[in-house]
Amino acid sequence: MKFFFDTSVLVAVAVAHHPHHAVGLAAYRQAMSGRHSGAVSAHGLAETFGILTRLPLSPAIHPSEAYLFINETVLPHCEVVSLDSKDYLAILESAVKAALRGGVVYDALQLRCAEKSRCDRIYTFNHAHFVRLAPTVCDKISQP
Repeated sequence: MKFFFDTSVLVAVAVAHHPHHAVGLAAYRQAMSGRHSGAVSAHGLAETFGILTRLPLSPAIHPSEAYLFINETVLPHCEVVSLDSKDYLAILESAVKAALRGGVVYDALQLRCAEKSRCDRIYTFNHAHFVRLAPTVCDKISQP
C-alpha cells in the first residue's frame, strides 16, 4: 500500500510533545519499515520546514534541525510528488468554481499530489477539510 502524508502529520511526527505525535509516528513508521511506501508533496516539505521553524517552542526548532528531519526522516521513506503549472491552474479554477477562499487551496494542492501519487490512503489531521474538498475519495482520507 502507498500512504500519502499531509504536512499536519509530518509536523506531528517531528515534534515529540505534539498532541498527535504518537499516532502520527505509528502511521509514519509503516512507511519507514518498508512494509508500505510513502508519498509527500514537494510543497508539503516547504510547508513542514516553515511550520517547524516558527512553532512557539522552547527551545525553538532551528532551521538546521527542520532540514535534517526532512532530509533524514522524510526523504528516505517517501516519494516527493510535484505539481506542474497545469495542476496549479486546474486547482485554482476548481477553487473559483467552488467559491473557496484563503488557505484551503493548500489542502487542495496536497490532495492533487495524493491523487498523482496514486496512494491508497491519505493521512491528515485536517480530515474535515480534506473530505470537504474531495468527497469522492473520502474513503481514502483518514487520521492516523
